[in-house]
Amino acid sequence: VGTTFHSINNLEIVFYKVWRCHLQHRLLCSSAIHNTLQVTQHNQEVHHVSRRSAPELSLHSLADMGFSETQADCIYDAVSKIRGGSAARHALSALTALFVLGLNPSSVLKVLEKCPELYTVKESQLQQRTANLRKLGLVEGSLQRVVAHYPQILTVPVKTVKRAVLFLREKCLFTAQQVTDILRDSPATVVENMGQLEYKFQYVYFRMGVKQAEMVKSRLFRFTLDEVRQRHCFLERRGLYQTPDKNGQTIIINPKLDGILHVDQDTFLTQVAKASAEEYDVFKRLMAREWREEEQQSGGLEADSDDEEEDEEDEETGGKSGYRKRTKKRQKSG
Repeated sequence: VGTTFHSINNLEIVFYKVWRCHLQHRLLCSSAIHNTLQVTQHNQEVHHVSRRSAPELSLHSLADMGFSETQADCIYDAVSKIRGGSAARHALSALTALFVLGLNPSSVLKVLEKCPELYTVKESQLQQRTANLRKLGLVEGSLQRVVAHYPQILTVPVKTVKRAVLFLREKCLFTAQQVTDILRDSPATVVENMGQLEYKFQYVYFRMGVKQAEMVKSRLFRFTLDEVRQRHCFLERRGLYQTPDKNGQTIIINPKLDGILHVDQDTFLTQVAKASAEEYDVFKRLMAREWREEEQQSGGLEADSDDEEEDEEDEETGGKSGYRKRTKKRQKSG
């Protein structure tokens, strides 16, 4: 009996130890889970606090920046109407970047009214784009005027601007300073179709005999190809403009490009073309029809890729043969 009792007692002791270990394990697990929940809750609270502490666009914050009550209302309403959260996130960064440029509240509001897309541009992108424009020679004063006149320039990727600059330097052979002047006076050039831009340059260079310096001085790239061709062809058909020969000579004295483009229509007709508005209207309609037919025959601005002779000419002249290729195609078809 004593032996049996001793065996049972030993079993109870073993069972108690096993049960105690099991209980300790459960307590440890429960404690770990509790600690994990506490940490998670703490992190959520910190994240919530950090979100609340981040600067938010409000009428109060806009007033602190110097905007009047009316101006603040305009900006706040504009941001609210833009779909998506990017506008609300980047609005303050955009405003700050514009102030850093030296614009006052009234100028900033005008810029944003012209280009609401700026509300959605990231601060880092704005900094990169303004820094790139400075590298291209748009110093203080010029940069502010460009942004005020054409704020879309700050929505254009740096790569796109660099590609346009490279085209003007290598294809059109403008100097670095001339490219800076083009960006300052005609910033929309950076988003213009490269084919159209090339044809316009070649038309003025070869057909009109105008060199790069005069193109820049007359701010050529502010005008469309059709605007340039209409006035030039009208003068040409009236015997008032002549394409220079190989030596740059003409029998008559051609009017300057600036005098052709930078005057209103009435001044152009009375002082340059010596014609009536009715004559010019009829001419424009006829020319529009001619150019449509020309586009259909030549296949737009695309060049003949199978003309080996002209491809070699491309290499020799730095690619300045798009206009001449199209002219030759028109002559062949005629």
